[in-house]
Amino acid sequence: MSVEIKVPSVGESITEVQIGAWHAEQGKWVAQDSEIVELETDKATFDVPAPLDGIIVEILKKTGEMASVGEVIGYLEEAERPADQAAPAPEKSPEKAAAAPAPKAEASAHAGGGSDDRVMPAAARVMAEKGLSPADVTGTGPGGRILKEDVLAHQGGGAASGNGAFREEEIVPMSPIRKKIAERLVEAQTNAALLTTFNEVDMSSVMELRSQYKDLFLKKYDVKLGFMSFFVKAVVDGLSQFPQINAEIRGTDLVFRNYYDIGIAVGGGKGLVVPVMRNAERLSFAEIELKINDFGQRARANKISLDELQGGTFTITNGGVYGSLLSTPIVNPPQSGVLGMHGIQERPIAVNGQVVIRPMMYIALTYDHRVVDGREAVVFLKRVKEALEEPARMLMEI
Repeated sequence: MSVEIKVPSVGESITEVQIGAWHAEQGKWVAQDSEIVELETDKATFDVPAPLDGIIVEILKKTGEMASVGEVIGYLEEAERPADQAAPAPEKSPEKAAAAPAPKAEASAHAGGGSDDRVMPAAARVMAEKGLSPADVTGTGPGGRILKEDVLAHQGGGAASGNGAFREEEIVPMSPIRKKIAERLVEAQTNAALLTTFNEVDMSSVMELRSQYKDLFLKKYDVKLGFMSFFVKAVVDGLSQFPQINAEIRGTDLVFRNYYDIGIAVGGGKGLVVPVMRNAERLSFAEIELKINDFGQRARANKISLDELQGGTFTITNGGVYGSLLSTPIVNPPQSGVLGMHGIQERPIAVNGQVVIRPMMYIALTYDHRVVDGREAVVFLKRVKEALEEPARMLMEI
């Protein structure tokens, strides 16, 4: 019996998806509920499970092609597992996965990061043909990316890219997520009156607290104490004092909230995503760190759900994990503000008339000037700075 593999409904506003990687080959047997194909929308990536045990008899849509919701993209013939094929390894349940030791929290904010992320598509095809892995080839492209000529040079099929022997262009369709990111960035620049204000933070107190309690924190909560939880707490404190920055324009109205849903920008397998931490004002340091760690892991595996990407009231983004010293982040519409964190560097500063070396971080607030006045933005950022330099102020609510 043949069964149709259809594009499922993945959201009310989504009518079309892009076919991602097929995890199963045509003619191969797959187990029921195993992931057989990846679908990408303009908001997130989803996997389609096999409806039953069987063999993929036909693939109608290839990777990169578009398909409508409900469209048939392949056929599965019901069949028992062949005797010569080993049973698939059992997947970890969400409960077991959550109980696994978590990597350090700072890593949650890093994008992708796997070695495969460095491989350009043309290089990946040649490597597959020659049976090579990314570890076998030295990349000469920007950021150590592996180019097709690097693979050929490794095999003796040509010189490295530096001698000009290869001049290639590769046209790759923009993914739905990249298209949506581009649309929203242009929307933010076109429809909002954006302005950025800057300040700098002496991170000594936060770093001392982390150093003092990191072992106890890790032992009790099984997650490392990072910087982001301090920033979330400081931002919530500042937003409670300046509610305009937590508001949005809706038609001709200004909508204020008494809750704080903080978007945390994290790098994923398909690019930057901003999952939302709901009711951040109710969360403890440990709960914040656990959520950030979870966001980072699932973003890299493209497992962030649509609901988690919608409805934030303010965003925090950390360019410092990539080495940024200073930047102007862009507001995520319809929000009215975004806080940019940057790298920590030891710098000489004046304290009580003396020059001292302190770990300093530049912070930037980009805000919609239609909603937020300059005074409010500047004083909000100063409030965040003070909360980080004297964390006890957040606990004392002063």
